[in-house]
This record gives sequence, structure tokens and C-alpha cells, in this order.
Amino acid sequence: MSHTLKVYSAYQQELIAELPLQDAAAIDTALATARSLADYRGKWIPAWERHAILTKTAQLLEEHHNSLAQQAAKEGGKPMIDSKVEVYRAIEGVKLAAAAINTLTGSSVPMGHTPASLHRIAHTSREPIGVVVAISAFNHPLNLIIHQVATAVSAGCPVIVKPAGTTPLSCLAFRDILIDAGLPADWCQVVLCPSAVAEKLATDSRVNFLSFIGSAKVGWSLRNKLAPGTRCALEHGGVAPVIIEADADLDKVVPALTKGGFYHAGQVCVSVQRVYVQQSILYKLAELLKESAKELSVGDPLDEDTQVGPLITPSEVQRVHQWVQEAIAEGAILLCGGEILSETTYAPTILLSPNKTSKVSTEEVFGPVVCLYGYEELEEAIAESNSLEVAFQSAIFTQDIDKAMQAATQLDATAVMINDHTAFRVDWMPFGGRKSSGLGLGGIEQTIHDMTEEKMIVINYT
Repeated sequence: MSHTLKVYSAYQQELIAELPLQDAAAIDTALATARSLADYRGKWIPAWERHAILTKTAQLLEEHHNSLAQQAAKEGGKPMIDSKVEVYRAIEGVKLAAAAINTLTGSSVPMGHTPASLHRIAHTSREPIGVVVAISAFNHPLNLIIHQVATAVSAGCPVIVKPAGTTPLSCLAFRDILIDAGLPADWCQVVLCPSAVAEKLATDSRVNFLSFIGSAKVGWSLRNKLAPGTRCALEHGGVAPVIIEADADLDKVVPALTKGGFYHAGQVCVSVQRVYVQQSILYKLAELLKESAKELSVGDPLDEDTQVGPLITPSEVQRVHQWVQEAIAEGAILLCGGEILSETTYAPTILLSPNKTSKVSTEEVFGPVVCLYGYEELEEAIAESNSLEVAFQSAIFTQDIDKAMQAATQLDATAVMINDHTAFRVDWMPFGGRKSSGLGLGGIEQTIHDMTEEKMIVINYT
């Protein structure tokens, strides 16, 4: 077994870093270090100091904005136009984490309502939950780390983070910036290890909170193996549905679906995938969306003009192509795309009327593929949208407020976008999946709250 992790550029597949892998003994040392920090309350980092560290971190991120965007684009393949936005989001996320420290307050609990509670004063406070282990994904190599690590720093928890093996460099850069901003190095440890060792890390009894972003299969398996008392938040994927009513403004629908479906080559957990279109406008929308997709520039993510970059590995290109070819064999009509452009890129693809049992209809493609289906009645589209065991974000386009609210209340989703695509997100909103799509809600403030726990203090003054 190799003792190093080789990191390749997503587009050109050139070796850009070779990093040492850590074994079980190194993971045990990291856990012991984090556990000692969590247990020694006298050395906890006070709120004012955590605020100062995160404020300085945001400043340093701004200073390194261009290099961070280039690094994220190179290792992860997200086009520069979007990688720059990711860094801006990361900066704002750190600022949100700093501001949230002021919200970690308790409340007064009334006493004296019964004879037994006379002559007592009670209040609550919030304390760090303890050791946080964060296992992250590749598709937002900097901003996901912010949501998992800056939140732990804000909550006052020592954190051990394992980034995706394909995109560890952005995580390492953020760790270095945290340390430059004043965070003691042991409070944020980055580990690079094989999956089997990562499982031991996540399921160790010294862990108080697991933050996992990745596949449902791995996430739910880890949850079943967590030590008693370990809390967790799981963020998996979805097969995002969008409903297009006949009265929708297609001048707004087409660019929204194009962005939501092909942003980061569809490698987003809430990427537009299933689009249910009222039958009377199905073919008109299909033609407009096809022309929009064909105009997208696919290529090198470091090129400022690129709109769709590579998939994370060549094997993912082959998998997506296989799924598309299977769908066509099962009856789907290929409107555009459906071809491998290079070892690492795939043409933006639109499929019309795939079989409802095809993989592209039932599983998360995580590639640049959008599927269109016709429907007659809104209730039919809502039922199809709710038909899978995944439920994340969904959307409806309509000018009818009654239909918009019907969909908003009946769609099984954690968020329903009205006249916007499913991939919309800002970092202060709750974010997460239902059913097999996840457990708990992300968002900066929500995560920080989950990484703390309440303590009751009662004073008897008799």
C-alpha cells in the first residue's frame, strides 16, 4: 500500500502534490491530542480570542483570495468564475462564524412556581460539545471546510478534519491561515488517511461530534458505527426536482436551469437533475434549454472563459457516460451532449423523457446531465418529485401564487425555491437533506449550535 497521497489537477491530470498518508497510530495521536484539549477546561480558548482569530482569518483569506481560487480550481476543477465566488463565500462564512460567537448565550429559567423551587435562581449556558471530527467532500474544497472547521473554532471545539483525497490542498491552506491568525496548531489538525483509517477516526469513543459530507452509503454506515453519545450531522446528495408550470417565464427559467444543472459540471448535491415540465410547453422549453446548454464553454477551469470544467476523475467521466448511454437504450431521447470530450470533461447533456427506472431518474448523477419529463397536472409533478428516498432542495417556476404555495407545502424537501433553481444557497440559511439525503441541518449558525450543548446552573440561596 502506498504511504503517500498523490494529488492530481482535475483537468489535466498532472501531479501537483504528493503528501504523506497517516496510519492508525498517527490518528490515535491526533485523537489523544484533541481529547486532552477538550478535557482541560482551564485551557479552553475564550470567546473573545476565538472571535479575534476568526476575524483575522477572514482578513487573511481576503489577502490570499486569488491564490486560493486558483488552487481550488486546479485541484477540484470548478471554473475560476465559480471558484472566486467560493472564496468570497468562504470569507463571509468565517465572518458569520465569528459573529455567531455572540449568539452562544443561555437563558433564564423561572423558579418559584412550585414550593420545591422557592429560593432558587436558574440559568443556562452553552459549552463546546467536545472533539469534532469533520470528513469532507471534494466539490467545494474550501467552503465546505469553512462550514465544518470554522464552525468548530467558533464553538470552541478542537477539530480533526479529513478532506477529500482529491482536494486536500485547500483544506491545508485554510488550516495554515487559521494558525497564522492565532489558532494554536493542535486545535485544528488535518489528517490524510485511507478510508479504513478514516472510519476508525470517526467512530472512536473520544469523538463527540461527527460532521460528514459525502455519499449516503458511507455516511449512514458511519452513523451506525458511532460510539454511544457521539452526535452527528450527515450531508448527502439528492436527485433535485424542478417543476415548470405552463405560465412560467421561460426567459428566466432557461438561464436558471442552465446554471443550476451545469454549475461545477453538475457535481453539486442540489444540482438540477429532474425537470418536470407542463406538457403544453415541454418541447418549447426543451429546444430553448438545448440551445443554452450547447453554448456553454467546456474546458480548463483556470481559463476565465470556461463555464463547465472537468469531472473530478476520469473514472467519473466514464461512469456518467455509461449512465447516459443506458438511459438512451432504455428510451430517453438525447437532445444534446452525451459524449466524452476529453479524459476529464463531459459535454453538457439533456435527456428528454428518460424511463422513470433509469439511473438518471432515480440516482444522483453528479455530472452535467439534466432530464426533462412532461406532466399534465401539478399534482402529478409533485408526486413524481416526492417519489424517491432522497429529499433535499426542490423548485417550482410559476406566476400563480396558489400553485407556488401548493408546491411549497406539498413538496418533500428541506427547501423549496420559487422561481429559482435548486442549487441556490447562501451560507447563513439552513441547509441539509431529508430521508436518506442526510441528518441535521448545516448552515454556519445551525452547525455552531449543534457543536455546543446546554448546561443548567441552579443556585439555592436559602
